[in-house]
Amino acid sequence: MMTSWKEWNETQPYVTTLLTNSLKKARLSHAYLFEGSKGTGKMGIAVTLAKTLFCLHVNGVEPCHQCSDCRRIASHNHPDVRFFSPDGNSIKKEQIDLLQKEFSYRGSESKQRLYIIEHADKMTQVAANRLLKFIEEPSEQETAILLTEQMQQMLPTIISRCQTITFNPLRTPELLTLLEQENIPKSDALLVSKLTSNYEFAREIAEDELFAQARNLVLQLTEEVLERRSQVLLTIHEKWVPHLKDREQMELGLQLLLLWFRDVLLLHIGKEDAIAFSQERQMLEKYRLRFPIQQVAKQMNIILEARKHLDANVNPQLVIEQAVLKLQEG
Repeated sequence: MMTSWKEWNETQPYVTTLLTNSLKKARLSHAYLFEGSKGTGKMGIAVTLAKTLFCLHVNGVEPCHQCSDCRRIASHNHPDVRFFSPDGNSIKKEQIDLLQKEFSYRGSESKQRLYIIEHADKMTQVAANRLLKFIEEPSEQETAILLTEQMQQMLPTIISRCQTITFNPLRTPELLTLLEQENIPKSDALLVSKLTSNYEFAREIAEDELFAQARNLVLQLTEEVLERRSQVLLTIHEKWVPHLKDREQMELGLQLLLLWFRDVLLLHIGKEDAIAFSQERQMLEKYRLRFPIQQVAKQMNIILEARKHLDANVNPQLVIEQAVLKLQEG
């Protein structure tokens, strides 16, 4: 789990540089809007910033992570650092009223006060308007951090009152490192890193039993397309459809199937180090020898077309049947 500014600089260098420079110059904004996809470190950096402000043994801008203030912030239990997230499906007026009431008093232990609102885009209209007034009239040592994955759903007036900081998606090597730190096998980590740049989503995929099932089904299906064509439709009916029932699950199967043919294409152009199915190199080589590069490109287009049909609400079973029949022809 990353906690130091030095560690955050590895994955979010722009964000880290901007915030640490502001800390060094004592020029923090009164309100920040951290926006970016899930898993990019918005909450983690907000917590690190809070620790820096309250740490009893801060070294430059690096908090110690061990003092009572750092520990209480990490556990969301510091009286001058308040965390808010949706109550049910939304952040309600009462939550913002509570924040205003608590911050109307002097800080319990210090003059500095900070509040972090997760999923700020989920505020009700009334709550958003209450928060807007609060942001417009901040006290001198009061800092707001709003976190969102859907900035377009927030009030433009709130956005205009905040300094917006965009968090970039993780790069593949960074994502691989994080996944392996979670004891996810390297082969699985490599595969899911090709499906998403979102750390939390990648971890959820890798730890889901459905991922292992989908991966095995793709491997069986591709082997039969190559060597046992008479078995393909039987596998679709008896294994693929029962396990990948809804559109979201079918989409995962098609994504993995697309990665398979992408790997064959990478072997054709001499980029074997970039393949996703690293443990299936021997079977991929058989595909490369069997299908010329033009056919592989055609097969990838077949799968992309199948995904479009799936998005258009065509019956999932029909989508995969037609796609596999075309793959056999190709």
